[in-house]
Amino acid sequence: MFYREAGDFKTSYRDDNQTFPIRLDRAGYWIALFVAFCVIPFFVNDYWVNSIFAPFFIYAIAALGLNILTGYAGQVSLGTGGFMAVGAYACYKLMVAFPDINIVFHVLIAGGITAAVGVAFGLPSLRIKGFYLAVATLAAQFFLVWLFNKVAWFYNYSASGQINAPERSVFGIVVTGPNTEAWAKYMICLVFLVGVAWMARNLTRGMTGRKWMGIRDMDIAAEIIGVNPLMAKMSAFAVSSFFVGIAGALFFAVYLGAAEAGESFGITKSFLVLFMVIIGGLGSIFGSFAGAAFMVLMPVLLKNVLVGTMGWPTEIAAELEFIIVGGLIVIFLILEPHGLAQLWRLTKEKLRLWPFPH
Repeated sequence: MFYREAGDFKTSYRDDNQTFPIRLDRAGYWIALFVAFCVIPFFVNDYWVNSIFAPFFIYAIAALGLNILTGYAGQVSLGTGGFMAVGAYACYKLMVAFPDINIVFHVLIAGGITAAVGVAFGLPSLRIKGFYLAVATLAAQFFLVWLFNKVAWFYNYSASGQINAPERSVFGIVVTGPNTEAWAKYMICLVFLVGVAWMARNLTRGMTGRKWMGIRDMDIAAEIIGVNPLMAKMSAFAVSSFFVGIAGALFFAVYLGAAEAGESFGITKSFLVLFMVIIGGLGSIFGSFAGAAFMVLMPVLLKNVLVGTMGWPTEIAAELEFIIVGGLIVIFLILEPHGLAQLWRLTKEKLRLWPFPH
């Protein structure tokens, strides 16, 4: 009886268009932010950051970017790993060339460079769609990885072919390099995630988001009513690639510390982020979080339970992970195409009606 709109009055259009219309949801949102920013940093350790929090935050940013492009704008992309590589290598070159500039600006500029590359590879979407667009973005994935492996300038002519993140700080606190403390790594990833999620939510519920969804649902009808397909599609590619570039820069500079294009940003990375979006829910901000959380937590859970507790071989646990992910993708595509986000939405609707039957 507590999850209701009763007594929660709206006196303006702004209030009526809130992301969380129910008071309990708004309270939960602010409590979650308070715990994330003011409680967890004091108790977090290296294991929790490196195994759960940092990959979850970074993959959630990448999933948000892909969800904007595929879920909201309807443009299929299989090049997420390649665009993450653009963000990583751009951030590396900026960190080496401009060591006195704040790393936050390096990450943002790397996202901007990735946005420009994403727009360039998104131009075919003006003429092709569906499977053909997926193949075009897949070609971008292989081309970008090949480029970063073959052109030595991108990795500063290193003999190993790897890029290594130099030590950089924000307000005197080291956030990259081997001397980074767990809470600092956690906080910089969290700040970027909150900023990207806030931007994505405001874009998708405004005029820009409505244009994307119009192109997704029926591009010819959207063009007839005044939507410019060129601007809508290119803006979707730009925003999506910007988010993915930020994720790639954080993945290299903060999480891994060292990366190689083929191993760190191969085709498996593109499919991993795509699976997050499918399982979490296409066209949903919450779905991006849910899918990223599921894909990050499931391997950790299987390893701890099957390998650590039951003594199973690591290889069997890894194969079981593939079986579970593949089975869930098939199940969600058949029974619930909108993923975990739709299940959460239905649960909330049932809770709002409980204990009444209608």
